[in-house]
Amino acid sequence: MDAMRRRRFLALGLGAAVSAAGCGSRRAGPAGTAALGHVSVVADGEHWAPVAQVYGRALRQRVAPPAGHAAAVPGPATRITVTGLSAVASAEVNQRTPLLEAATPLARLTGEPEVVVVPAESRLAGFDAFAAALLADPAAIRLAGGPQGEADHVLFGLISQGLGADTRLVDYAGYSTSVEAAAALMAGTVAAAAGTLAAWRTRIDRGRVRVLAVSTAERVAGLDAPTLRECGVRVDFSEWCAAFGPPDMGERARLAAVAACEEVAYSEQWLEACRTRGWKPMPLAGGDFARWLASELGRTRHVLRDLGLLDTHSTSCGVGCGNGH
Repeated sequence: MDAMRRRRFLALGLGAAVSAAGCGSRRAGPAGTAALGHVSVVADGEHWAPVAQVYGRALRQRVAPPAGHAAAVPGPATRITVTGLSAVASAEVNQRTPLLEAATPLARLTGEPEVVVVPAESRLAGFDAFAAALLADPAAIRLAGGPQGEADHVLFGLISQGLGADTRLVDYAGYSTSVEAAAALMAGTVAAAAGTLAAWRTRIDRGRVRVLAVSTAERVAGLDAPTLRECGVRVDFSEWCAAFGPPDMGERARLAAVAACEEVAYSEQWLEACRTRGWKPMPLAGGDFARWLASELGRTRHVLRDLGLLDTHSTSCGVGCGNGH
């Protein structure tokens, strides 16, 4: 199961390689990219494999020797892992080593907007109706999305907090895939679901589901749906992914990696790949990224605790489990 593969990130040291190993070499730069030596970019689970593949190619070009220059003898290998919010949240729920201890933050890469959806014929005409139902009795409106404690669950927790509902009563069913969540939604097993826009786009376009709100601060072009902020919920949320180095990364290598990541973030090659594949670039590197990440981890822990998934006797659930365990 993809969720299980993602959980191995913190236990085994940053995932399994899926692509993009290549030689780096000495090149003049603000941090001395020579410190990177041999670079490999891997994905912490299949969900981030496409990003890791494209990012790895772009990053290798940034550490390659200039034309006409022979490559230097490679230095120590630098392993960069692409992972994201779901793996981070899963690690917290399953009491793995905290991300900031298990890896070295380098740069945020992309973010995917999430959507809250209902069946086209749902009695919930809009987000206001959904919010009223959640406030009236959180346990009476069953919600669905990806695995328990991961990004979709976190989003519903944030919405509940923002509305002032009793977050511990939120009734959530976690599914391994969006296909399973969609089946439950269409069968009437759950009243509403959350997931990335990409995962729900086909069903939205076919008119099978309606979008009550999008999670990002700005509306999504071509989608007739308000943001959570427009609906009165002060939440800006994305299913983000980022690049991390190993936990024992030396300062010279870290600075070199951050410099290379910053170059890639604004390169035409990377931006064109994001346009083509529908990824939203969210560039942030170095100390700024580390500070943002610390805040994001704090927010995630807070909502997981409010959902009853942290500091409890049992913090892991099977597919379809609600908070009642």
